[in-house]
Amino acid sequence: MKQTKTPHKLVKCLALTGLFTLSACANDELADTLLTNTHVYGHDQATSLAIKDGKIVYIGNSINAMDHVSNQTKVIDLKGHYLLPGFIDNHNHVFEAASEIGSDCLLDDETNLNGYIRTLTSCKNQLETGEWLLGYGHQLSVVMQENGPTPLAILDKIFPDNPVVIMEQTSHSMWVNSLALAKAKISAHTADPQGGKILKDEESGKLLGILFDNAGDLVMEQAWKSQPNLQQANYQGLLNGLAAAAEHGITTIGDGRLYWKRDWLETWLAVESHDELTARVSLRPWIYPADEPQAQLDFFKKIHSDDKQRLLLINQVKIYSDGIIINGTASTLAPYDWSYTPELPRGLEYVPASKMAWWLTELNKIGYGAHIHAIGDAGVRNTLDAIETLRSQGATRPYAMTHLEMVSPQDIKRFASLKVDADFQLGSDYIAAQDHEWAIPFIGKQRAHALLPINPIFKTGANVTLSSDWNVNDINPLVGIANAVYLQNAGITDIHSAIAAYTINPANALGISDITGSIVLGKSADFVVLERDITQATAKQIADTQILMTWLEGELVFDLNDQ
Repeated sequence: MKQTKTPHKLVKCLALTGLFTLSACANDELADTLLTNTHVYGHDQATSLAIKDGKIVYIGNSINAMDHVSNQTKVIDLKGHYLLPGFIDNHNHVFEAASEIGSDCLLDDETNLNGYIRTLTSCKNQLETGEWLLGYGHQLSVVMQENGPTPLAILDKIFPDNPVVIMEQTSHSMWVNSLALAKAKISAHTADPQGGKILKDEESGKLLGILFDNAGDLVMEQAWKSQPNLQQANYQGLLNGLAAAAEHGITTIGDGRLYWKRDWLETWLAVESHDELTARVSLRPWIYPADEPQAQLDFFKKIHSDDKQRLLLINQVKIYSDGIIINGTASTLAPYDWSYTPELPRGLEYVPASKMAWWLTELNKIGYGAHIHAIGDAGVRNTLDAIETLRSQGATRPYAMTHLEMVSPQDIKRFASLKVDADFQLGSDYIAAQDHEWAIPFIGKQRAHALLPINPIFKTGANVTLSSDWNVNDINPLVGIANAVYLQNAGITDIHSAIAAYTINPANALGISDITGSIVLGKSADFVVLERDITQATAKQIADTQILMTWLEGELVFDLNDQ
C-alpha cells in the first residue's frame, strides 16, 4: 500500500460531454487525470499526458488522449505552460532548514561585531533563566578578532544565566558560552573529539568559545534535545521544509543529514504515517564519527528500507570525510597557507582515511550505499580510494560525493571510472561570478582559482548532479540550473545537461531512475509545471521562471493558484 499524498485542494474537473465515444470507456488505461494543452519536456510533439494510479499511461497529442478519458477523469488545461520532470534535490537539509529550532536569534543580517552584540542583547530579553538559546548566522571572521575580547567572553557577558550555541552560516562551527560548554562537559583539558576541534588560546590554553565541526555538533545535539515541545517543533519544522520544497518543484529529496539521535527519524515516520509527505525522500542517517561503530551499524540494519512503494527510502548513509576550507578543516594534500588552527596544517578527518573503506564495506553488507561530504583534495582522494576498494570487491551500490570544492587533477577521471556520482551546489551568487577570493587567505591564489571543477568532471562522462544544500544555498533548482548554464565552459555547458543534473542524474544516484527522474510511460507522475520553456530561455529568465504546479505520484502537492 502506498504511503503518500498530502491532502490538497482538488483541481476542478472540466465538464465532459458526449464528445467521447464508448471505445474510450473500454480502454484498460482510462486516466484518473489528463493534463492537456501543455508542452512536455523530452516529447516535442506531445501536448497531453494521462495519469492512472499515480503512473504515466499516455504521452502524446490531445486527440489520441481522448482514448484514455472517461466521465470520471479530471481534465486539466495547463494553458500552454511547460511540463518538466519533478526536480530531484540530491542534497537538501529539509528537516532543519525550515525549523523554528535554532532560530531563537538570527545574526545573518548583521555584518560586524557591534551588530551581533546588539542583536544578541535583544534576544536575551526574551529568555527565562536557564533556558537554552539556539541561534544562527554569524561569520567566524567577525567574532575571531585578534585584539578584542574572545568570542567566549562576549557571550558570557551577555548571557551569564543561559547556555548559548550559535551555528555559523556554514554549519561547520558553533559559537558557545561557558554554560553551554559546562553542560557538554567540555573544559580546557578536554581532548578534541574525532572529526572536531575545540579552539583554545595558543598561549594560555584557555577556551575561546568556538567549536569546529563535530565538537560543535556534540553541543548542538544536547541543545536541540533540550527544547520544549520537541516532538511538535520537529514535526512542524519538517512540514515547513516539505512545503518549501514542493513550492519549488522538488518531488524527490536526498536528505542532507539525518541526526537520528535527535528523534528526527521518528518525526519522518510520523509524517509518513499521516500521509503528509509531499516528496519522495532518501533518508540518510548520519555516521557519528566519535561513537562506537557497531551500535550504529546495528541501528542502521534495523531501520533499512529498499521498499520503493514507500516515499521514504533508507538505503544510503551520510558520511563526512572532512570539514570546510573557510575554517581550515577541509582535508588537504598540501598545507594551508593560513588557518585558525595551525596545529592542523592539513585540516582534519571526520572518518579517518584508514577507516573509510571499513565503514563502506560494513555498510554494504547491510544494504547501504553512501552520500559522502568531501571538500578538500585529500578528503576527496581518500574517499575515492575507499570506494575503489569497494568496487574491486564487486560492490555495485550507488556512492556519491558532494561539494567537491578541491579535486586534484589526478583524481578528475576517477569519478567516471569508479561510477561515483559527483554532486555540486551552484545556487550562490559568488559561484555564478566565479568569485573565490574568500579562499585565497587559506589556500592561495593557485588553488583558489581551481576550485569547483564541475566542467572537468562533467566532461569525463561522470554522473554529475546539482543540489541546493538548502539552507546554505537557495532552494530553488532553477537558480542552480541557470548558474550552471551561465558558467558555460566552467559549469555545465548546455541546458539539457543542466536539467538532467537536477532530474534523471540524481535519480540514478539514488537508485530510483526506474520510477522517476524523466517523463516516460510507466514512471511515477512526478512533474513540475513552469510558466515558460526554460530550454529556450536565457540564464536570467531561467532563474526568474515561475513554478506553477508540483505533482507527486499524480497528486497535486503545490498549486500557485492556492497560495
